[in-house]
Amino acid sequence: MGMKIKKGDLVEVISGPSQERGGYKGKQGKVIEVITETDRVIVEGVNFVTKHVRVGQSDRGTREGGIETVEAPIHISNVAIVDPETKKPTRVGFRVEEVEKDGKKKTVRVRYAKTSGKDL
Repeated sequence: MGMKIKKGDLVEVISGPSQERGGYKGKQGKVIEVITETDRVIVEGVNFVTKHVRVGQSDRGTREGGIETVEAPIHISNVAIVDPETKKPTRVGFRVEEVEKDGKKKTVRVRYAKTSGKDL
């Protein structure tokens, strides 16, 4: 079973508190990173956490530190891929197709959106 979500996919947060309550449900964003070990993804603009960084001096003598916001990983089950056609979250299916390339037959798994059947 390959991961259904890849870096660069457009996903929507499908669980958690809604945006009115300060959550991210219903928010769409690009996947910046997939962390397979913990089954988590980092989605651009989603799940910001405030990190306090100790103020210190870097080698170049510039001060760094203070407060920065970074995206925290969210569990992969909380996001769904956005169907390119309906712009709504969808389940993903895999089709296996035979492709001939350079005279060799190769089976490839094609991800498709279950709602519209469109390739992702």
